[in-house]
Amino acid sequence: MKKSDTQAYKNQLLLLRARLRGDVNAMADAALRNSGLEGDSSSMPIHMAELGSENFEQEFTLSLVATEEDTLAQIDAALARVEEGKFGKCVECDGVIPKTRLNAIPYTPVCIKCAEKLENN
Repeated sequence: MKKSDTQAYKNQLLLLRARLRGDVNAMADAALRNSGLEGDSSSMPIHMAELGSENFEQEFTLSLVATEEDTLAQIDAALARVEEGKFGKCVECDGVIPKTRLNAIPYTPVCIKCAEKLENN
């Protein structure tokens, strides 16, 4: 892969990481606000259905935070591969990851064939 291509993917990964970090922080803040942990008792639900809805929303938000944190870890690993000069090579078979796949999922560590094998296992 050309150095200019690698730099473009690095920039894309850095922008994506910055955006996701902001999203994760905002979601975590929202989950804390809705949990009542910030000391605002005026927003406490009165009806049990409201409490159930708020609990569901909080669990859903925390699930999204966990997913985003997994993606952030994958982005950090991709940035490490950029620094090591291994970006764009499949970590499973050492083959080249097509640019179309990297354009869709810039932090992917595997080629399409290896991704299919990993999904089937």
